[in-house]
Amino acid sequence: MSIREKLLDFKRRLSDRKMYSIVVVAIAAVAMWGFYQYKHAADLRQELDNQYNRAFYEMVGYVNNVEVLLLKSLISNSPEKTAQTMQEAWRQSNLAQSNLGQLPITPDVLANTSKFLTQVGNLAYSINNQNMSGKGLTEEQYKLIEQLHGFSVSLEQSLNDLQNQLSAGRIKWGELANKGTPLFQKTSQNLQMEQFENIDKTFQDYPTLIYDGPFSDHMTMSEPKGLTGNEMNPEEAKQKVMEFFGKDRVSAVEDTGRNDATTIKTYSYRVKFNNVPEDQTATVDVTQKGGHVLWMLYNRPIGAEETINIDQAKELGKKFLEEHGYKNMVDTYYLKEDNTAVINYAYKQGDVVVYPDLIKVKIALDNGEIIGFESKGYLSNHIERNIPDPKLTSEEARSKISSRMEVLSSGLAIIPTDYKTELYTYEFKGKLNDKDFLVYINAETGKEENILMIIDTPNGVLTM
Repeated sequence: MSIREKLLDFKRRLSDRKMYSIVVVAIAAVAMWGFYQYKHAADLRQELDNQYNRAFYEMVGYVNNVEVLLLKSLISNSPEKTAQTMQEAWRQSNLAQSNLGQLPITPDVLANTSKFLTQVGNLAYSINNQNMSGKGLTEEQYKLIEQLHGFSVSLEQSLNDLQNQLSAGRIKWGELANKGTPLFQKTSQNLQMEQFENIDKTFQDYPTLIYDGPFSDHMTMSEPKGLTGNEMNPEEAKQKVMEFFGKDRVSAVEDTGRNDATTIKTYSYRVKFNNVPEDQTATVDVTQKGGHVLWMLYNRPIGAEETINIDQAKELGKKFLEEHGYKNMVDTYYLKEDNTAVINYAYKQGDVVVYPDLIKVKIALDNGEIIGFESKGYLSNHIERNIPDPKLTSEEARSKISSRMEVLSSGLAIIPTDYKTELYTYEFKGKLNDKDFLVYINAETGKEENILMIIDTPNGVLTM
């Protein structure tokens, strides 16, 4: 049979309805398989991009931590605190390098950045060992840390710029994989230091940022010390809710349950108000013992116009606390967001600021109304403490601080530790390299207990 006859025969067979259906089904099956393969490949690319994004953003965080830790080491004036700081810098630089190695960049492009992070880790590890034996920083080491800090700032700025471009979609990971980027070449050059052997370390979770002030998220005591009063039933606690908001303002209080699973047991309520829309309600938890408000959040739209500034908000918050029985509270740090301000207030006993006894107040800046409240720190820790006279004078404590830091103010403070204990300290606020710091010196032993870097932003005061 000739080719022409074969084609005619195939055409006649196609004219048969059954054969036509088979061909259509076959074509549809091929199309569906192709679509599946395309979608599967797209999903794999997206998953890979997500992995790259995670590694990159984590690396940026670790580099930021390295920069802060290097600067803190310049402030520290005790070998023990310097050792602790440099040990953390060693760990953070290794974490940064680990995430750097997961990015789709060729090794030669990564070489200088990898070398820089290795140098930071090696120097930090060496100084940590030196400080553990009681030896402080030499002038040469101080200058070397200053130099490394300068490089870390440059790298941090470049990474933040790249992060913005990735977020905006101007740069794709595929492009970086193919072409590389000059960003990763902006690290230290001709930096001489002894190389140390890497050893295994156990990595632990690292709290990078306390968003609303030092000690705001400290560990609370197992048994709440500030929880006073008798056990209440739900109806008695409901009366406390009405008193908290003002009985003339409240139209209804609805019981929504109870929580017996935590150390501070509570009743929960939904509160409705007079002369406001039905959906603008407040949620509140009241302690079963004593009827104290543990937390409250009032859900209402916040106006765009700011009529209350931060200083006025601080005064309004303090007045609110005084009216509700919380005396001698002083504002410490704040966070401003979406035309609201969350202000931290710590208890002050005499001339000593007691950071564990903390209350947070959220204030709407459109009219100064209190729309949020949280007293867990205060209820967990508040007691009248037996505070002795400090064994060190302010001048003696100040002498324990690095002479490189310009001290701007000082005062006494009780700060919490990670071990559910408290420390009696002098709190010094100062500057180094145009950065603000808080340094805590033990008022009884003179030990350098903690160093925090203050970040003053348009939205509030942050500490690291």
